[in-house]
Amino acid sequence: MSLTEITQATVAFIREHEAWGVPLVLLLAFGESLAFISLLLPATVILLGVGFLIGESGIAFWPLWLAAIVGAFLGDWLSFWIGTRLGHRVSNYWPLTRYPDILPRGHRFFERWGGPGVFVGRFSGPLRASVPLVAGICEMPALTFQIANITSAIVWATGILAPGAFGLKWLQQWM
Repeated sequence: MSLTEITQATVAFIREHEAWGVPLVLLLAFGESLAFISLLLPATVILLGVGFLIGESGIAFWPLWLAAIVGAFLGDWLSFWIGTRLGHRVSNYWPLTRYPDILPRGHRFFERWGGPGVFVGRFSGPLRASVPLVAGICEMPALTFQIANITSAIVWATGILAPGAFGLKWLQQWM
């Protein structure tokens, strides 16, 4: 299945089964933010499609937005926790063994930017997979990490869902 087909199937499923939208968006955002899964899951494109579905169908924005925030927050939190527990040994686990440059790049980025780097890292696909792990490996204070985590999750969820949810309505008014 291609990325387009996966996206279309997921959006169609949410359209037909609106009650599954919240748990599905939560799982997609969680997977997109969890270090190991984010390397394999094309959730960003799917979630952008969900945003357009919201704008097109009138599905409630706020529950899906909150689900995206919670999923993103939990995914980064779990990645951070894994980093604190496994340390540098985390690079010995699949799929990180298939992408040996991800952790060093994340480490360089984290060393340069620290806490703000955790915030910014969420918005870059390759960094999203590694920065929370590296923050845990480097023993970043948990409170500092969580502040960057929750604020970036809020901004990310808004940026991923709101353009389709609200931009589509705005464009339709002007056309």
